[in-house]
Amino acid sequence: MADLVYPPVIGLCRTAFFALGMKVSVTGTEHVPRQGGAVLASNHVSYLDFIFAGLAPRKSRRLTRFMAKDGVFKDRIGGPLMRGMHHIPVDRDAGSASFRAAMTALKDGEVVGIFPEATISRSFTVKECKSGAVRLAQATRTPLLPVALWGGQRMFTKGHPKDLTSRGRHILIAVAEPIPTPKGADGDELTATLRTRLQELLDDLQRRTPEQPKPGEDAWWHPAHLGGTAPTPEEAAALDAADREARTPPSA
Repeated sequence: MADLVYPPVIGLCRTAFFALGMKVSVTGTEHVPRQGGAVLASNHVSYLDFIFAGLAPRKSRRLTRFMAKDGVFKDRIGGPLMRGMHHIPVDRDAGSASFRAAMTALKDGEVVGIFPEATISRSFTVKECKSGAVRLAQATRTPLLPVALWGGQRMFTKGHPKDLTSRGRHILIAVAEPIPTPKGADGDELTATLRTRLQELLDDLQRRTPEQPKPGEDAWWHPAHLGGTAPTPEEAAALDAADREARTPPSA
């Protein structure tokens, strides 16, 4: 398919990274196939993760078609960009249509990106994962690539003010070896394996980032189990539940 929008958007983002003095490190790029379909399954810590996860396959000269909630496609500015980059809208009330669209893209040799946690993790650990990434890989016999992201949460994440102007941020991206997803394998077990692999990758990035908490600092952007003050997974789950309850209309 023709990509008239995607390359200029990438160029604009890279220019912004340079202007902000951002240091972006991508490891494991050799695991991304240079041709053929692949499912890129990433953890989710910020609203900018589409940008950063999309850098994972760039060394292989691949563009990623992300699955994203359909509300983004209805935005006056974001919608035309999302459609122009051939991303895949997900209507949670009609999920089978988006699944079929993703399968078609994979069979056409595209890289499809998905965030198995579905929503941003406030604890900056990997939440329970949905099975969609595994099911797509199994159904199309394409590689399932775990990808971990770290650093974007300091710029724009859930529950904290945006900071898109601070200079010198470090963004770390890691791609792991593909997880085998034979058709007859148990999908729940494979999804648990994906979650474990993502958490291992994420722990490694969090431990080796230069941006470590300082003594006495309110390091809200770092996980509690590694010395930060982010909510624990249990506290984050309670916050998510409160958000869902607040959005639920009162019954008649």
